[in-house]
Amino acid sequence: MPLPSQPPETDLIFPLPPDGETWDPCLIHTHYFGFCIPEERIGALLYIRYQPGFPLSGGGVEFYRGLDNLSLTTVEHIDYELTMPWPTVEGNKVTTRNGLSFDFVEPGKRMELSYAATDDSASMAVTATAITPLCARGHVLPDEELHTNQAPGGSEQFMHMTGSLTLGGDTYAVDCNYIRDRSWRQVRYERRDASLYPPIAWTPMYFGAHLSFNQIGFEDPATDPVWAGDFDIPEGAPHHNWGWLCRDGELLNIARVRRKVTRLHPIHLVALNQEMEITDERGDTYLVRGEAIGFAPIPGWHNLASLETLTRWQDETGAVTYGPSQTFWGPKGGRSMLKASTFSLESGAGTRA
Repeated sequence: MPLPSQPPETDLIFPLPPDGETWDPCLIHTHYFGFCIPEERIGALLYIRYQPGFPLSGGGVEFYRGLDNLSLTTVEHIDYELTMPWPTVEGNKVTTRNGLSFDFVEPGKRMELSYAATDDSASMAVTATAITPLCARGHVLPDEELHTNQAPGGSEQFMHMTGSLTLGGDTYAVDCNYIRDRSWRQVRYERRDASLYPPIAWTPMYFGAHLSFNQIGFEDPATDPVWAGDFDIPEGAPHHNWGWLCRDGELLNIARVRRKVTRLHPIHLVALNQEMEITDERGDTYLVRGEAIGFAPIPGWHNLASLETLTRWQDETGAVTYGPSQTFWGPKGGRSMLKASTFSLESGAGTRA
C-alpha cells in the first residue's frame, strides 16, 4: 500500500506543554537539513533539537571536508550547543541563540536557511525547495516505537538546495538534492540501555524525479558483519527499521533491504564502502554502491555514536548522486565494532623522541 504524506503545516509542530501539564523530559521535536558540495568534498549538517519539557533547545551547524576529520573540533567549522534557551519564533521563522535560522516560507514546499558565525569565519544562505512529497514517518530509531503516548510523528522529504556557503573567506555555490527530516512529540531516551540494537545506518539518496529512497537499518547478517554473533537477529526478521521510496512522485514502502559494508574507516569504523539491494512493495529491486568522499563525527547524544559520511552513490544504470550516510550505535554496538579495529597505541606507537 502506498505511503501517506504529511500535511505541510506539520513543519510548524513544536509545541510547549500546556500550563499545568508535565511532559517526559526525553520528549523532543527536531528539524534537520543538510547539503553538500561534492566537488569540494564538503558536507553540511544543520540541526535543531527542541526539548519542551524544560524548556530548552540544542543545535547548530557543522561543515566538514574530506575524510580526515578525527573529532568535532577538527572539521572546517562547528558551532553546536547542547543547551540553549527555547528558540526565538517570529511567524514561521525559528532562530537559535547561536544564529541558525529556519524560515518555513511555504511549509512543505520552500524554506530559507541561514547562519552567520559571530567571528565571521563561516556563513550560509540556502533555499530549500521540495522535490518529493512530504513522506509521513512514525519513528526512526528502533526503540522509539515503544513510546507513543504523546502521539509522535515525523516526516522526510528531498529538497533542491541552492545558495552559498562561506568558509574561511572562500565562498562556494550550493546546488544539490538532499534530504531533510523532522520529528515531533517523539520520546527519545538517552540512557545507556536505550540503544541495544546493532549498528544502523540512515542512507537517503535522490537519483531524480523517477527514483529516490531512504532507509535506516543494519547490515544483512548473512554478509558476516563485524557485529555478527553479538546480536540475536531472528531468522527472517527485516534488516531495516523503516524505509520509503518515491517513484515518479508516488510514495511506496520498502519491503526488503540487504546492505553489505565492504570497507571501514580505520579509526572510526564507519562504512566507507557499502552495497545495498532495495526491494519495494511491488517487488522491484534496485542495486546501489556507495563510496565515502567525506566523513565527520556529528553531534548528538553521548550514549550514542553518531557518524556521517558524504557518500557518492551509483546505481546499476551508472547514475550518480550524493547524500549523507549516518551511522549510529550504542555502547554494545561500539564494543562489538571495536573488534574490527587495527589501530592501537598499546605497543607504544606514536611516541615522539
